[in-house]
Amino acid sequence: MRIVMTNVFVDDQEKALHFYTEVLGFVKKNDIPMGEHRWLTVVSKSATDGVELVLEPSSHPAVKPFKSSLAGDGIPYASFGVDDVQAEYDRLSALGVIFTQPPVNMGPVTTAVLDDTCGNLIQIAQMNG
Repeated sequence: MRIVMTNVFVDDQEKALHFYTEVLGFVKKNDIPMGEHRWLTVVSKSATDGVELVLEPSSHPAVKPFKSSLAGDGIPYASFGVDDVQAEYDRLSALGVIFTQPPVNMGPVTTAVLDDTCGNLIQIAQMNG
């Protein structure tokens, strides 16, 4: 068994596609019209056959209070691995990305938390050692 797909709930799929591709650096894999929304996935540039991230519309009534609660408590919805948290923090900050937590060394891992502009906090993490 392996993870092939996971999702992040987004308020606006087009805005999310721009942020996740043009800012974070993922690449679009699938973009299939499905009524008022799309089956929209992105993947890592370094693993185009790897795990897909679905940019899932936040239209279900349970999603808004869920996302609000997580963000309100400062809890990231997802975590993405990076080689160098400080370098990504610097790169993304220069692009105008808002961080709710700058890089923090926590022993075995260094993390930072950013706002994805679509209602989610996203953690970036680097394994130390």
